[in-house]
Amino acid sequence: MELDDHAEALASDLGVDKEEVKSDLRNLVEYSVPIDEAKQSLRRKYGDGSGGGGGGPSAKDIADITPEDGNVTVTGVVLTAGKRSIRYQGDDHVIVEGRLADETGVIDYTAWEDFGLEPGDAVTAGNAGVREWDGEPELNLGESTSLSFEEESPELPAEFADEIGGDADLAALQTGDRAVNVEVAVLECERRTIDGRDGETEILSGVFGDESGRLPFTNWDPAPEIEDGGPVRIENAYVQEFRGVPEVNVSAFSTVTELDREIDVGADTTTMAVGEAVRTGGIYDVELVGNVIAVRDGSGLIQRCPECYRVIQKGQCRTHGDVNGIDDLRVKAILDDGTGTVTVVLDDELTADVYGGTLEDALEQAREAMDQEVVAETIRDRIVGREYRVRGHLSVDEYGANVDAETFAESDDDPETRARAFLEGVTA
Repeated sequence: MELDDHAEALASDLGVDKEEVKSDLRNLVEYSVPIDEAKQSLRRKYGDGSGGGGGGPSAKDIADITPEDGNVTVTGVVLTAGKRSIRYQGDDHVIVEGRLADETGVIDYTAWEDFGLEPGDAVTAGNAGVREWDGEPELNLGESTSLSFEEESPELPAEFADEIGGDADLAALQTGDRAVNVEVAVLECERRTIDGRDGETEILSGVFGDESGRLPFTNWDPAPEIEDGGPVRIENAYVQEFRGVPEVNVSAFSTVTELDREIDVGADTTTMAVGEAVRTGGIYDVELVGNVIAVRDGSGLIQRCPECYRVIQKGQCRTHGDVNGIDDLRVKAILDDGTGTVTVVLDDELTADVYGGTLEDALEQAREAMDQEVVAETIRDRIVGREYRVRGHLSVDEYGANVDAETFAESDDDPETRARAFLEGVTA
């Protein structure tokens, strides 16, 4: 059933104007709300066709808004406001999104109309729709929303007032953040061609850093200031999840300005217990200390697809079928510190270090033994049972927790001291 048909049936059922229902329905669907959920939301908004009397939407404090609210009237201060483009059914739509706060709390919003919102504005949004996004309520401001600017601004708690404008450190960013501003050094940057929504598209990708830490980025409309290596100030970026960690996204609506000062990038990283790190759901830069208790299958001497570089089995790539594999080295080691386990993935260079030889050495050993598994066995003998300090990028998904290691070195910690500190933390 097409959107028009859904809107016509829903408007007839509710006894309201079809065009208004169609506009509201399109707004919800464009923001990835499933059609059935969108229709239920509109039934709540229009009173499920019961007509009569309920008056306008109730005024609510932000802290009291729940995903079950159909529509509300809310007064607050615009903390952030940034434009972004989305595509629905082949058409581009520009939306404004950010955060709104009052004395009681903060809520994300999406504006489907250009209301001229700016950070610091005090506004009252009447008939604002409410939807659930990532388990939390979110305001939707559309054609049916009446928005007015207030002369007096609600007095915000300091923690909310400090967010006005959207300036943030990288360490404070979380997946889903919108309209944020950062000042960063460009630590890594490469230009790549991808298959984008408009066909082949050139982007920049790499790593940003500031005093608080590092995060990966994608620049969808390559900015010369970023490609030249920064340092830069970026306004109106948004944060999405990439391989289990937050990623800074710089769009065509972002403003990139070269800075005339250097950005000091913190050399230290957060050291965490394995269990605590896994419970975060993913960290871009983390240090873990534990014992290697096993080396998983698929380690040692492996072959990769020459097209996509994925590991192949018996000359077969899941994507490209029968291929002539490229020889490579890799380790997938299980690290355990007593609080949890992760799989630590070592690239070819780190694998060569723990193996104690080059790829050519590994190939020669496999030829002599007539078995490539001998390379993995050598690595097992060298690292299993030893304690290592690992720094890298932790991702957590349905397949488990994995660390793409940047460094992997035998720990020089005193085991007794570390055990005592761990027990003190458990009993504290």
